[in-house]
Amino acid sequence: MRSIHLLFLIVLSSGLTSAQNGETGTANPEKYSFENCINHFEAAKSITTSVGYQYWFVPQKFLPDGLTVKMSVAGPNQATHAPHHHEGDEIFFVLEGTARFHLNGKTSTGEAYSSFYCPAGSEHGISNAGKDTLKYLMIRKYPVN
Repeated sequence: MRSIHLLFLIVLSSGLTSAQNGETGTANPEKYSFENCINHFEAAKSITTSVGYQYWFVPQKFLPDGLTVKMSVAGPNQATHAPHHHEGDEIFFVLEGTARFHLNGKTSTGEAYSSFYCPAGSEHGISNAGKDTLKYLMIRKYPVN
């Protein structure tokens, strides 16, 4: 299980580092500071949804390549939205609870420390398949304008 944690952190940090460095290989010192590169969860800054809440650890438009990290929380037998599709890959990483993963008409479940990769253009979704709260990270690059 430690290997999964380590792999996840390496992938996430390499994406953040390359995004912060941009094409030139140097960080923009005016945009990135020690203080705004650290994000501790603050419940007061979470966004209430119809099934729970969400919290942006790396919000849209913070990184130049559109990479984001959001935590979503859904109550028992709830989903943040129906299966859908969009441009760009998306990754879900389950922190707590039991998730039901949907991909192109097939479903599977996963417990904490399970990940789910959704290729660009695929019909995909995630829902709470359990009796307890589901917490998961969503990692996605949004189109950059």
